Amino acid sequence: MNKVFLIGNLTRDPELTETPSGVPVCHFAIAVNRNYSSADSERQTDFFNCTAWRATAETVARYTKKGNKVAVSGSIQLRNYEDNQGVKRTAVDIVVQDVEFLTPRNSGEGFDDVPSAPAPAKKKPVLQSLDDDNDIPF
Repeated sequence: MNKVFLIGNLTRDPELTETPSGVPVCHFAIAVNRNYSSADSERQTDFFNCTAWRATAETVARYTKKGNKVAVSGSIQLRNYEDNQGVKRTAVDIVVQDVEFLTPRNSGEGFDDVPSAPAPAKKKPVLQSLDDDNDIPF
Protein backbone atom coordinates (compact mmCIF):
# COMPACT_ATOMS: atom_id res chain seq x y z
CA MET A 1 0.00 0.00 0.00
CA ASN A 2 1.35 3.41 -0.98
CA LYS A 3 -0.44 6.10 1.06
CA VAL A 4 0.87 9.32 2.59
CA PHE A 5 -0.73 12.03 4.74
CA LEU A 6 1.00 15.39 5.16
CA ILE A 7 0.12 18.69 6.79
CA GLY A 8 2.18 21.71 5.83
CA ASN A 9 2.33 25.18 4.36
CA LEU A 10 2.59 26.02 0.67
CA THR A 11 6.08 27.28 -0.14
CA ARG A 12 4.95 29.07 -3.32
CA ASP A 13 1.76 29.86 -5.18
CA PRO A 14 0.34 26.81 -6.97
CA GLU A 15 0.96 26.56 -10.73
CA LEU A 16 -2.01 25.39 -12.79
CA THR A 17 -1.36 24.12 -16.32
CA GLU A 18 -2.96 21.67 -18.71
CA THR A 19 -1.64 18.60 -20.45
CA PRO A 20 -1.70 18.66 -24.29
CA SER A 21 -5.00 16.75 -24.10
CA GLY A 22 -6.53 19.43 -21.83
CA VAL A 23 -6.34 17.74 -18.42
CA PRO A 24 -5.74 20.29 -15.60
CA VAL A 25 -2.63 19.67 -13.48
CA CYS A 26 -1.45 21.74 -10.52
CA HIS A 27 2.09 21.73 -9.12
CA PHE A 28 2.83 23.06 -5.65
CA ALA A 29 5.19 22.38 -2.78
CA ILE A 30 4.58 22.15 0.95
CA ALA A 31 6.91 22.53 3.91
CA VAL A 32 6.28 20.01 6.70
CA ASN A 33 7.85 20.48 10.13
CA ARG A 34 9.31 17.46 11.84
CA ASN A 35 8.18 16.53 15.34
CA TYR A 36 11.59 17.13 16.87
CA SER A 37 14.30 19.77 16.94
CA SER A 38 17.99 19.36 16.22
CA ALA A 39 20.69 19.60 18.90
CA ASP A 40 20.84 23.40 18.45
CA SER A 41 17.05 23.62 19.05
CA GLU A 42 16.37 24.36 15.41
CA ARG A 43 13.25 22.72 14.03
CA GLN A 44 13.84 20.60 10.93
CA THR A 45 11.57 20.94 7.89
CA ASP A 46 10.98 18.66 4.92
CA PHE A 47 9.84 19.98 1.53
CA PHE A 48 7.57 17.94 -0.73
CA ASN A 49 6.66 18.56 -4.37
CA CYS A 50 2.98 17.80 -4.95
CA THR A 51 0.96 17.20 -8.10
CA ALA A 52 -2.84 17.37 -8.22
CA TRP A 53 -4.96 16.46 -11.24
CA ARG A 54 -8.33 17.44 -12.72
CA ALA A 55 -10.89 19.02 -10.33
CA THR A 56 -8.52 18.78 -7.37
CA ALA A 57 -5.91 20.70 -9.36
CA GLU A 58 -8.35 23.47 -10.20
CA THR A 59 -9.55 23.71 -6.59
CA VAL A 60 -6.03 23.95 -5.17
CA ALA A 61 -5.05 26.60 -7.71
CA ARG A 62 -8.18 28.64 -7.05
CA TYR A 63 -8.32 28.59 -3.26
CA THR A 64 -4.71 28.49 -2.04
CA LYS A 65 -1.62 30.60 -2.18
CA LYS A 66 1.85 30.72 -0.66
CA GLY A 67 1.74 30.31 3.11
CA ASN A 68 -1.64 28.55 3.33
CA LYS A 69 -1.79 25.44 5.51
CA VAL A 70 -3.16 22.32 3.81
CA ALA A 71 -3.61 18.65 4.59
CA VAL A 72 -2.73 16.41 1.66
CA SER A 73 -3.33 12.71 1.18
CA GLY A 74 -2.04 10.77 -1.76
CA SER A 75 0.72 8.45 -2.86
CA ILE A 76 4.48 8.71 -3.21
CA GLN A 77 5.90 8.54 -6.72
CA LEU A 78 9.59 8.27 -7.54
CA ARG A 79 10.96 9.71 -10.78
CA ASN A 80 14.40 8.93 -12.15
CA TYR A 81 16.03 11.51 -14.39
CA GLU A 82 19.39 12.73 -15.58
CA ASP A 83 20.47 16.29 -14.69
CA ASN A 84 22.34 18.72 -16.96
CA GLN A 85 25.72 17.24 -15.97
CA GLY A 86 24.57 13.70 -16.80
CA VAL A 87 24.22 12.61 -13.15
CA LYS A 88 21.33 10.22 -12.50
CA ARG A 89 18.93 11.59 -9.89
CA THR A 90 15.73 10.50 -8.18
CA ALA A 91 12.90 12.89 -7.38
CA VAL A 92 10.16 12.17 -4.84
CA ASP A 93 6.71 13.56 -5.66
CA ILE A 94 3.38 13.34 -3.88
CA VAL A 95 0.48 12.55 -6.22
CA VAL A 96 -2.42 14.26 -4.47
CA GLN A 97 -5.72 12.43 -4.17
CA ASP A 98 -7.39 14.65 -1.54
CA VAL A 99 -6.62 18.06 -0.08
CA GLU A 100 -8.16 19.91 2.84
CA PHE A 101 -7.65 23.62 3.37
CA LEU A 102 -6.64 24.39 6.95
CA THR A 103 -6.11 28.15 6.75
CA PRO A 104 -9.29 29.86 8.00
CA ARG A 105 -11.07 32.13 5.53
CA ASN A 106 -11.05 35.13 7.86
CA SER A 107 -7.31 34.95 8.52
CA GLY A 108 -6.59 37.26 5.60
CA GLU A 109 -4.67 34.56 3.76
CA GLY A 110 -6.11 33.04 0.60
CA PHE A 111 -9.72 32.67 -0.50
CA ASP A 112 -9.55 36.12 -2.15
CA ASP A 113 -12.27 35.38 -4.70
CA VAL A 114 -14.65 33.70 -2.28
CA PRO A 115 -16.76 36.21 -0.37
CA SER A 116 -17.25 35.39 3.26
CA ALA A 117 -20.94 35.19 3.97
CA PRO A 118 -22.03 36.90 7.16
CA ALA A 119 -23.10 34.49 9.85
CA PRO A 120 -26.87 34.22 9.91
CA ALA A 121 -28.46 35.84 12.93
CA LYS A 122 -29.66 33.19 15.32
CA LYS A 123 -33.32 33.49 16.09
CA LYS A 124 -34.39 32.99 19.63
CA PRO A 125 -36.96 30.24 19.88
CA VAL A 126 -40.48 31.40 20.50
CA LEU A 127 -42.02 29.52 23.38
CA GLN A 128 -45.71 28.84 23.33
CA SER A 129 -47.73 28.52 26.45
CA LEU A 130 -49.62 25.29 26.89
CA ASP A 131 -53.08 24.95 28.29
CA ASP A 132 -52.58 23.04 31.46
CA ASP A 133 -55.85 21.38 32.20
CA ASN A 134 -54.24 18.78 34.43
CA ASP A 135 -54.84 16.06 31.85
CA ILE A 136 -51.95 13.72 31.40
CA PRO A 137 -51.53 12.97 27.70
CA PHE A 138 -50.41 9.37 28.23
